[in-house]
Amino acid sequence: MTGVATGWRLADILKVRRRGRRRLQNIPLTSILLLFIDLVPAPGVAAEPVSPPAYGIQLTDTWITMPDGVRLSADLYLPTGGDAGKFPVLLEYLPYRKDEDRGNRYGAFSYFVQRGYVVARVDIRGTGRSEGKLVEYEYSEQEQQDGEAVIDWLSKQPFSNGRVGMFGISWGGFNSIQMAMRRPPALKAILPIMATDDIYEDDVHFVDGMMHVDSYEIAQDVWNSLPGAPDYRIDGDYFANRFDTTPWLLIYKRQQRDGPFWDRASLNRDYGLIDIPTYVIGGWYDGYRDSVPRMLEHVKAPVKALLGPWNHTWPNEAVPPPAMEWRHEAVRFFDRWLKDRDTGIMDEPAFAVYMRDWHPPGIAPENIPGRWRYERGWPSPDVRPKTMYLQSDFGLQDRAAGREAGHTLRYVPTVGVEASGNVMWWGDWAPDQRAADTFSLVYETAPLEEDVTILGFPRARLSASADAPLAYWIARLSDVAPDGRATQVAGAGFNGAHRDSAAKPSALEPGRFYPLDIELHFTSWVFPKGHRIRLAVSNSQWPMVWPTPYAMSTVLRVGGTEGSRVELPIAAPADTATPVFEAPAEDPELPGYRGLESETVSGYAEIKTILRDQREETAVVTATNSGADETPWGILRYEEKIVHEASDRDPAKASVKTRYAITLEQGTRRLMWEGVMDLRSDAENFHYDYTRRLYEGKKLLREKHWKESIPRDFH
Repeated sequence: MTGVATGWRLADILKVRRRGRRRLQNIPLTSILLLFIDLVPAPGVAAEPVSPPAYGIQLTDTWITMPDGVRLSADLYLPTGGDAGKFPVLLEYLPYRKDEDRGNRYGAFSYFVQRGYVVARVDIRGTGRSEGKLVEYEYSEQEQQDGEAVIDWLSKQPFSNGRVGMFGISWGGFNSIQMAMRRPPALKAILPIMATDDIYEDDVHFVDGMMHVDSYEIAQDVWNSLPGAPDYRIDGDYFANRFDTTPWLLIYKRQQRDGPFWDRASLNRDYGLIDIPTYVIGGWYDGYRDSVPRMLEHVKAPVKALLGPWNHTWPNEAVPPPAMEWRHEAVRFFDRWLKDRDTGIMDEPAFAVYMRDWHPPGIAPENIPGRWRYERGWPSPDVRPKTMYLQSDFGLQDRAAGREAGHTLRYVPTVGVEASGNVMWWGDWAPDQRAADTFSLVYETAPLEEDVTILGFPRARLSASADAPLAYWIARLSDVAPDGRATQVAGAGFNGAHRDSAAKPSALEPGRFYPLDIELHFTSWVFPKGHRIRLAVSNSQWPMVWPTPYAMSTVLRVGGTEGSRVELPIAAPADTATPVFEAPAEDPELPGYRGLESETVSGYAEIKTILRDQREETAVVTATNSGADETPWGILRYEEKIVHEASDRDPAKASVKTRYAITLEQGTRRLMWEGVMDLRSDAENFHYDYTRRLYEGKKLLREKHWKESIPRDFH
């Protein structure tokens, strides 16, 4: 393996829409010097060389017929030239419209094809150009049955050596895990990126078991309603199979507690379901990173893991730097399991993890300082918990607290945006935490006398009560610099009704103290000497989570034998080699595809205004996004606006209003798909009102409306 480098990323279409290419920025000299450093294999290991780039690339599309006769549309990226023969097949299986997205995937897939792999990109049933009725929801039984048929078909083609691997980021990572759970015979290895093993608490529908409304949920509904390229045919079958289908968001919000609906596709119900080699990749600024250590710990098949300083994007396209060429590691992995080439990758320590040094808060950091480190596995023998006790004077000390005290906090439902900025989940970069800490109970250490390094899951073990039957608790761990700036290190939320079971929630008894075990999301950090460690506890993280409906106060018990505490995963220096990685490769481009103007660099709706009405005690947060892509068949433009509103005076009354529109321009033809949602709450219900429309020019061709009241189920 060679070198570490930096680079800008490409925005992606994974739980976001991918918008255009970004340029590499200048590479620091220190990174250039590392580009040619080879990691020496362990003594006695005679590693075979990784597959070299010996092939050209040919793109062709085809149909794969399902057992019921429905045809799925597939793009095949085939090796050309070089030595003739049969190749392993790598499958990416998505609803994100392969035809319009070819410009983004052609370069990404070329790396594998040049090294002797066929790559297949397949549209899920009822999406993109694939036939059939839109799958009922994400990761449905139909999707996975079709996936098994796709894998079988790919393994039996003349170009295939009979072995299939799956890979992908976000949805493609999710169903890589889920297909491995079903054990189709030809599937021999998977490489999920930015995916999770728990689709209830870790995905975007119920963040940490708390009600969440994500801009992705509305955007994906509108993209689902488009017919396939290049014709974008509008007829009766199209309306029945796509436009008129039940919105996924409505289905999800009916399922407010954990259980069979979510377990169907969640690996955490039984890690033994995966019995093939797995290479799992995550990022510190991605909301799905917790699956990396959990799969390392619990999956008994061979597992490799990589966790770096990236958000929800391919590691070779990371912004800010450092980026790395993950595909080199992927080829080493797939070579081992799909080509029987012993590249030595499985002889190296199982877990390569980036240890983050301090950086200032902000949603656009210039780089993420730190260093790579190997761990033999997880849990790591080099990590030990250290207990810090919350003190009556709001200190945080490593000795048992003295006198017992109860600290009271008034619930302010609209607090949270100050802590999250544009962050709508526990990912991406957060702004200075001081504004949110003003509305929290805050405990912090004295200035540190030496550096403190953590790696793992911090835990806030709180003793807390509320004077209402439902409350959320939010715990945030921050690094406070000598100048007062507070950088978020980790955080998590906890639904008090789930204290015994997320599948069988129950009301809180007002005034009763409960032990709350809040596992913060996986993190690494080095707190420098002279900085302070801060734990902030509050009852809202708005608009990330929907406010609970009761005006209330909560009490946190500190001191004495029952007081609250936090456990930090203290990491000792590792005695393993230091991993180094190749710099990101330059990818070829596919003519005819380009990203046009884009309002945001991330693809997410980004917060533009926060308006507080002190007289009415309300707050309104508005986020917007827009952009366009050019394809050989026309231009697709999208625009989005989402407005969250909540009341501190009446927490039951909150709302999300959103509009998402996609316009197709094909010569003189203009089609526009529009989704408009108004989701409101009172003390008992969520009130869902959604309209889907299709226009040709200014003429309304079709309108479908859904209106439903959904009982609040401990949210």
